[in-house]
Amino acid sequence: MRATLMYEAGDVRIETVPDSTISEPTDALVRVTAACICGSDLHPYHSMTRDQGPARMGHEFIGIVEDTGSAVTTLKKGDLVVAPFAISDGTCQYCREGLQTACVHGSFWDTQPLEGGQAEAVRVPWADGTLVKLPVEADSALIPSLLTLSDVFGTGYHAAVRGGVKPGSTVAVIGDGAVGLMAVLSAKRLGAEQIILMGRHQARTDLGREFGATDVVIERGTEGIEKVRELTGGQGTGIVLEAVGHMPAYEQAYGIVRAGGTISRVGVPQYENAPVGFGSLFGKNITLTGGPAPTRAYIAELMPDILDGSIDPGKVFDTTTNLDGVPAGYKAMDARTNLKVLVTP
Repeated sequence: MRATLMYEAGDVRIETVPDSTISEPTDALVRVTAACICGSDLHPYHSMTRDQGPARMGHEFIGIVEDTGSAVTTLKKGDLVVAPFAISDGTCQYCREGLQTACVHGSFWDTQPLEGGQAEAVRVPWADGTLVKLPVEADSALIPSLLTLSDVFGTGYHAAVRGGVKPGSTVAVIGDGAVGLMAVLSAKRLGAEQIILMGRHQARTDLGREFGATDVVIERGTEGIEKVRELTGGQGTGIVLEAVGHMPAYEQAYGIVRAGGTISRVGVPQYENAPVGFGSLFGKNITLTGGPAPTRAYIAELMPDILDGSIDPGKVFDTTTNLDGVPAGYKAMDARTNLKVLVTP
């Protein structure tokens, strides 16, 4: 079968690899019908060293179950399923609490050396706990939106939930990538009254306005901080959703949050050390939250709004390609000429 491998920064290839097969009783074999390139895939695209590769790529996919292990009870051949970006058994204490990203038997697709969603097929460990059946056909027009449940929509929603967004909230979203735009959509869904989107790519911020942003701030750094404060009566915003993961975004977050507010980070942080002292968080009684989104926990809640057409998160996909076009898709997303690339193997 064919799959995507990253050899080092900037070097993505489509190669023939051994077919994925069932190896554990709890596995399912899924033929991939839709996948995508994630903004977080660009982190290794910038930084991976030669000795870290080649790595199988892709942690968001929809597909058809081709086979199941003997212990799988909730899935059968022919089921159309969506796979969250984290693998989870569905039964441990963390899964029962809705924190599947901390599953004691689980892991992330990006840590699986022989599997990845940007491929023709995938072996899915702990299939009963990981996969969610979809009530549509593989050629449904809703597939792009349903694919966002795998990661970006659930991640944006996690940011808003952890941030405490509720009716009447004032929210700032840092980042106009797919996750940032999903954070805007999620804040709107939860009733936020003012949603300030910080981004400077007009096609993206226009989509952000469509999703519910009331204001757009294109400035960065000190100028951006002052602009947000101007929009919020000089005090800053009570909730900041940070969807980038780089230090300047974190600095902007604590620069615009009001005293007593909350910063919710879901952009994968590209740093370990960050200010938490008097001048950043402590002095203003700021709550810092967020983390890897347990998207498996949100799928049942978010899916009905997609199925009935209330929301259309699939609009974040602005191009579609087959596997042969994946390397070019990475380049286009890195160059910001594409927002998010849909892959149909």
